Amino acid sequence: MCVTTERKPSLKALQSRFHAQCLLCGADHPQGLQLAFSTHSDGHVEAPFPCDRLYQGYTGYLHGGVIAALLDSAMTNCLFAHERAALTGELNVRFLKPVLVSRPAIVIARLVESLAPLFKLNGEVRQDGDIMARATAKFMEVRISESGVAPEAAVGHQALRPGVRLFFGREGWMA
Repeated sequence: MCVTTERKPSLKALQSRFHAQCLLCGADHPQGLQLAFSTHSDGHVEAPFPCDRLYQGYTGYLHGGVIAALLDSAMTNCLFAHERAALTGELNVRFLKPVLVSRPAIVIARLVESLAPLFKLNGEVRQDGDIMARATAKFMEVRISESGVAPEAAVGHQALRPGVRLFFGREGWMA
């Protein structure tokens, strides 16, 4: 497996343009985790996470909400690596083993299916080579401006491409 040592320009460009203040991956967030995602030749992304005690839930274990946030961030950055910006529509996490604090982990994400404007991804958190948590997610591509998600997307619908409209309904984002 070949690893790209530097982030792909599309990942870095989208990350700095739309996620500079992100709590997890934003380089400009002063209290953020500033996760450093790298892109691999097969298109997946990964980032190391130190699992500091600051993020524990039960004593000695990483908080489940932090694990879910790490997976969501990895999948968002995977889409950035594929030159897409999208919002999480569904995130399902399966916690397999407790993630221990004070031991490094790696968060990984892969694009599984591209049905633009819908994208399906999966992710995992690994520690000491073991898969500790897995996630699947659906993301919906939206038009994002410098000020964030386009206002029309937030109030109901948005034209993504000619003939494709995005609606926020009872079941969430739908095309």
